[in-house]
Amino acid sequence: MPQSCPCGSGKQYTACCLPYLQRTDIAPTPEALMRSRYCAYVAHDVDYLIATWDPALQPEKWRASIAESAQDTQWQRLNVLATSPGRDADEGYVEFAARYTDTAQPERTSLMRERSRFLRRLDRWYYVDGVHLQTGRNDRCPCGSDKKYKQCCGRR
Repeated sequence: MPQSCPCGSGKQYTACCLPYLQRTDIAPTPEALMRSRYCAYVAHDVDYLIATWDPALQPEKWRASIAESAQDTQWQRLNVLATSPGRDADEGYVEFAARYTDTAQPERTSLMRERSRFLRRLDRWYYVDGVHLQTGRNDRCPCGSDKKYKQCCGRR
């Protein structure tokens, strides 16, 4: 039975993000890169995360903290909320919400919501940075559950 891609695209993993993680293909859009980076977090593929981070930001200096975080985090679901272009054709944004649990508190689900910025350099997209977004307690949970945030990922 073919495995669904962890990025939530609905495609088979082998036809979605796996070719990017195996470095046999390059993500053609900011959304494809963001989805593949999510899969790299799921798979604890720190090398891919470093390779797809803007080299001008010297991502190698964060290798240890990324690896440590990967050991403590279990990613559960990704929901891409929006994509938008930037100031020119070489900049793009992806807003997403990702559910996860911390291994120290596996009974507590948390949510990371971010608007990530990507730049294209020499025909390759790179993650640059992101802004963490807040969700109101009575807003619909951005994880995609259709529940209020306070009854879903915002539950304490």
